[in-house]
Amino acid sequence: MAQTYIEYNFVITPLIPGAEILMAELGELGFDSFEETSTGLSAYILKQRDQPALLEQVQLMQSPEFDISYTTRSVEQQDWNAVWEHEFQPIEVDNTCRIRASHHPKKNMPYEILIDPKMAFGSGHHATTYLMLSLILKLDLTNLSVLDMGCGTGVLGILASLKKAKHVDAIDIDPWSYENTLENSSLNHCSNISVFQGDAQLIKGKRYNVVLANITRNILLADIKHYVESLKPNGILVMSGFYEADRPLIQQECTKAGLTYRSHETRDNWVGIMFVK
Repeated sequence: MAQTYIEYNFVITPLIPGAEILMAELGELGFDSFEETSTGLSAYILKQRDQPALLEQVQLMQSPEFDISYTTRSVEQQDWNAVWEHEFQPIEVDNTCRIRASHHPKKNMPYEILIDPKMAFGSGHHATTYLMLSLILKLDLTNLSVLDMGCGTGVLGILASLKKAKHVDAIDIDPWSYENTLENSSLNHCSNISVFQGDAQLIKGKRYNVVLANITRNILLADIKHYVESLKPNGILVMSGFYEADRPLIQQECTKAGLTYRSHETRDNWVGIMFVK
């Protein structure tokens, strides 16, 4: 059964860094999918989560530094698919990985991923997904166990599978993301990906060589301890979903949990970072 989302179309002045800050704030309010536009941001939340109190919180985001206005409309699953198929363009990461839809022509690259993202987050267009893909490309995942936490479209887990990971667990709390990761895993013939709907509690007692987590800052800070518990000795944690200004806080939490900083990359003020246990 198709679910109904409420689409908020935000017009933001100035656009940068206003859209980035607003996206982070909306993520904390329960919005789970985003699309950057030429004038601001489109953000999506399940209709049953949209409440008058939420509108009040959005109004409070106004500040002297940014002017924010918005309109709303209901969006059915089939409407999103039609818009996405019309507007989506292939993404190339480090001239090594290409993400495209089924209707786009093939191109000679080491890794090619087919996706139909629907309402799920993680097409590669956003800086955080791009950063995660770039960091994964630098890893040798042959015969390793991988966790894709907050999997969205499943694109990170799919790349891990294509890079010869032994097994991938993909987890997301959002039902659309769960369904979409199942579909995209099948589309890319990744039979070694297991998909689960839920949160970090699902990884209790499990062990991985690599944990991938592209989520919001506050969720990362709350769950880093769970990721570390699930990492095998010498395991690698790769994270994104936060700004450069938040990097010291993330590093501090990881150091406290017993991890060692390895490297990080930035893109449009967002950060992708890697630690080793």
